[in-house]
Amino acid sequence: MTVRRSAAALASTAVLLAFAAPAAMADSTPSPSASLTVPSDPHAGLYGTSDPTYDGVWRQSLAFLAQKLEYVTPSVEAVNWLKLQQCDSGAFPSYRDFREPCDAKTMTDTNATAAAVQALAELTGEKAAVENGIDWLASVQNEDGGWGYSAGSPSDANSTAIVVGAFARAGKKLADVTSSAGHTPYDLLRTLALPCGGKDGGAFAYQPDKKGALAANADATAAAVLGTMGKGLAAGSYNPGKAPVCTTGTGLTTEQVAQNGAHWLTGALAASGHLDQAPMPGSETTDPQPDFGNTADAVVALAAAGHRDKAATAVTWLEKNSAAWAKQSGPAAYAQLILAAHATGTDARDFGGADLVAQLNATGPAPAATAVPSPTPTLASADSAAADDGSGVGVWWLVGVGLAFGAGIGFLISNRRKDKGGR
Repeated sequence: MTVRRSAAALASTAVLLAFAAPAAMADSTPSPSASLTVPSDPHAGLYGTSDPTYDGVWRQSLAFLAQKLEYVTPSVEAVNWLKLQQCDSGAFPSYRDFREPCDAKTMTDTNATAAAVQALAELTGEKAAVENGIDWLASVQNEDGGWGYSAGSPSDANSTAIVVGAFARAGKKLADVTSSAGHTPYDLLRTLALPCGGKDGGAFAYQPDKKGALAANADATAAAVLGTMGKGLAAGSYNPGKAPVCTTGTGLTTEQVAQNGAHWLTGALAASGHLDQAPMPGSETTDPQPDFGNTADAVVALAAAGHRDKAATAVTWLEKNSAAWAKQSGPAAYAQLILAAHATGTDARDFGGADLVAQLNATGPAPAATAVPSPTPTLASADSAAADDGSGVGVWWLVGVGLAFGAGIGFLISNRRKDKGGR
């Protein structure tokens, strides 16, 4: 039995190394997709079966980030799908048919690009694609220091925060990410923070309205807390040993602005354990509905800000209520729940009785390798580790293999086929 388990571990390690080696040789390739084989099916390797027009790159990227946390190595086919989405400029669209070249009509955006950069930064040997994406993001930074959804559009909290995460995961010093007018992303995020002491104090607005007024937005607040802390989507957590407070006054530090947002999120979750959203158009009810995705994002933000204890009620609520939403919503939803579980030290393979990792894996091509059993959740922040050498080629999957092998845990090559009934 021991021999067989050791053999399995060696086999999986070999798969990972073989997977990494060809990519490492491509770092100097001018175009990230130049050496890739373009499949005849533009959906080959994509996670989920629903229309990817508006979220293909997003859900693929979140899937990779979530799998990384659980030592799951995506298939070469899945990685190639994401790389083929990138245009030579470095930008990513939400989705494109990669059998046709990018042109002026290709609708690239900052959110897809930033998410893809964060995901590719976790793959050994994808430095060229990561740097190309970062260069494009830097080239479309607005003068106020932030980013809008598309190049040149007005800055918003969500887009700015996710781009900050991309720079952080690529190992860039965020203090050096300045606009032509000398503003940093933090400058923009501060302008969107509602001052403490008033209604919704501490929250962030998505954008100012036409009159320049700010309105609290839960989605923007969860994103901006991560952004002001310089963290990516797959943030870990730390424990400062104190409750979040809302600090008043001017000249606040970036940390204080982030803690103000965490304070607001704590209050927003306190009553029901979840955030709400307005009913969808055409809905039979006019009452607010539970917002599963933003609740999961708020959990990650609170944990990253050092308050995972304040997120405990929300995690429990998600464990009890999120199964149907995740099944209907597909890969990105499973990924969001895994990110929330990881940030709070919760077992993603027994999340309210559900194995989120298996469910996510089943929405795409069979992984190249996966750890069994689940690794012990870590509370260390991944962002600082990725920035150690600025290489942008995260090695967490390989480290996971080494740790598991050293502990005598066998790695199995999954032969699970894509769930045709999934999204």
